[in-house]
Amino acid sequence: MINREWHLLSRPVGWPKPEDFALVEAEVPTPGEGQVLVRNKYLSVDPYMRGRMSAAKSYVAPFELGKVMQGGAVGEVVESRAEGIAAGDHVLHFLGWREYAVVDAKNAVKVGPTAVPALKVESGDVPLSAYLGVLGMTGLTAYAGLLRTASFKEGDAVFVSGAAGAVGSQVGQIAKLKGASRVIGSAGSDEKVKLLVDEYGFDAAFNYKNGPVSEQLRAAAPDGIDVYFDNVGGDHLEAAIGSLNQGGRIAVCGMISVYNNTEPAPGPRNLARLIQTRGRIEGFLVGDHYDLQPQFVQEVAPWVASGALKYRETVVEGVENTLEAFLGVLRGDNIGKMVVKL
Repeated sequence: MINREWHLLSRPVGWPKPEDFALVEAEVPTPGEGQVLVRNKYLSVDPYMRGRMSAAKSYVAPFELGKVMQGGAVGEVVESRAEGIAAGDHVLHFLGWREYAVVDAKNAVKVGPTAVPALKVESGDVPLSAYLGVLGMTGLTAYAGLLRTASFKEGDAVFVSGAAGAVGSQVGQIAKLKGASRVIGSAGSDEKVKLLVDEYGFDAAFNYKNGPVSEQLRAAAPDGIDVYFDNVGGDHLEAAIGSLNQGGRIAVCGMISVYNNTEPAPGPRNLARLIQTRGRIEGFLVGDHYDLQPQFVQEVAPWVASGALKYRETVVEGVENTLEAFLGVLRGDNIGKMVVKL
């Protein structure tokens, strides 16, 4: 049996190029004691992966050159040498960018029809791909960033950048479900703006390509904002600081606008406003908040099952198109979570 897997050949400078990667054929590995062999069904591609392509010191080890890359994946167990997991079970794990993976059982979480209770939607199971997004790391990122890092409270006015993306769309909806006074989102197309208002229930949204972000934000939030959930950085962060109310909080989840820069991007020019507003900016990583996972699933899963919290996925078919799907995330081609179906 042949396993197709993506390797990183060279570290991209600026925008990643196809020649930085290779789709390699290898033998399907054999599981050892305490391991399972998984045939991946869905792979996740996410903006943070761009950082792992660099050798710069960061919060997670970089991808190794000449080695298979990693990422979230969900698949079917085809062979098990571990207690508690059987062939036919579906598991969530972190060895994506490949068709088959040998996973240590301790690093595999059962999902789907055979899921452990903590990940079970009682009123009907959800698609396997949802465990890479709305009920997976993506959803927990939105939940932890909004409720813990940004200290959201009922009545807050919330601004979300990259709001039509997988994380941003959930942040806005969770804020609405928990009593936000106003939720504003930015996105990169008129189609996405319409989606935010008509389907996700945002109070206002704007296309950041249609004019200065600061002006559009002031028009959408004339009374200012209490919380900014940052997925973009750059002019969005500066605009949010400019509209921040007294005691406002900014949770920095990502800064996709600068990921491919070859020179350092200028910082916000209005940081002094934080003195006036007593505002707070705090970055966070979802890995620091896994203690919230049970609470997150218990609260969010019923919203997903009932349709109170809506989500979209952009699905790309075929492992051979994984790189193009990833580049699509960097370009903003996706609506909701970008996944690759194998």
